[in-house]
Amino acid sequence: MIIGCPKEIKVHEYRVGLTPSNVHEYTEAGHKVYIEHDAGSAIGFSDEDYHRQGAIITDKEKLFKESDMIVKVKEPIEEEYKYFRENQILYTYLHLAADKPLTQMLLDKKIFGIAYETIKVRGMLPCLAPMSSIAGRLAVIESAKYIQKTFGGNGILLSGIPGTQKGKIVIIGAGVVGLNAAQLAVGIGADVTILDIDTNRLAYVDQMFNMRIHTLFSSRANIINAIKDADAVIGAVLIPGAKAPKLVKKQDLQHMKTGSILTDVAIDQGGCFETSRPTTHNDPVYDVDGIIHYCVANMPGAVAKTATLALSDQTLGFGLKIASLGAKEAALSDVGIYEGVNTANGKCTYKAVGEALGIESVELKEAL
Repeated sequence: MIIGCPKEIKVHEYRVGLTPSNVHEYTEAGHKVYIEHDAGSAIGFSDEDYHRQGAIITDKEKLFKESDMIVKVKEPIEEEYKYFRENQILYTYLHLAADKPLTQMLLDKKIFGIAYETIKVRGMLPCLAPMSSIAGRLAVIESAKYIQKTFGGNGILLSGIPGTQKGKIVIIGAGVVGLNAAQLAVGIGADVTILDIDTNRLAYVDQMFNMRIHTLFSSRANIINAIKDADAVIGAVLIPGAKAPKLVKKQDLQHMKTGSILTDVAIDQGGCFETSRPTTHNDPVYDVDGIIHYCVANMPGAVAKTATLALSDQTLGFGLKIASLGAKEAALSDVGIYEGVNTANGKCTYKAVGEALGIESVELKEAL
């Protein structure tokens, strides 16, 4: 199979879908790999590094025209749609539940769209987990930064110092994002509360942190009470493949302290705060009713080297199987890849995406 890895063009997106060592693995398995010129140069992977591992360095147009499978990091944006051709395989983060135009392009061109974020193995999401870990930790770092008075925040140091109150961080969701956010928040000395609807998960969190953080069941009343005193609220909820539920409403902002911050890690899936809208690293925050909002849709892109290495470690094995067997056979022989297929042969094959966008979805076997 011919594998193509283009350069990411989203604002301040420096990650790359394949590392030079990944290229080595694909070429050793008998595949041909095209890398777009300067695809990894921003994080220290030169064209020569890729060439030494067997890659062919080329331009975007030739790469898309000749490649059977496109390996990316971020979902394609509108200016990339024209490069795709019918029946290609696209292996990347897709987040289709919040992106009907992209979904329609994939359906129109009969793209076999395999989404990192819905590949599931033994109940876990292995290709999503590394970026969730990074985003969770960055959420605390970015909250601590943009709550500073110079950015319009309330001027609280989340760690506090002796003789002052600690900043209060509320984390909604105790999954991978929430747990990593809690680890960093506790590490800097903040006063941390975490909410979730799974009481078993809360019991685990309580034990993990040796009762150093507050745990609450994620009811509507508990969320409102928790955010009243919060300096930073981190949205960390996930329903695989589906739109995130809106857990903090616009009217709830009136209960929050002026200059506090909402950091929405679920923004790729539509966001879990009603007032959330995607932002970029160029212009990451905005104000609604005196509350700072941080909603950058590619947070891990800020630490692109670490993020690329962590992501490619998880995606490589599935990618090699797809390249060796073809998308259809790989999906039918691997339940994880089967779960990852969101579009095939012009059909939406992931129920949660169909429900979110109001389009028909079918079982993958039916689409094939």
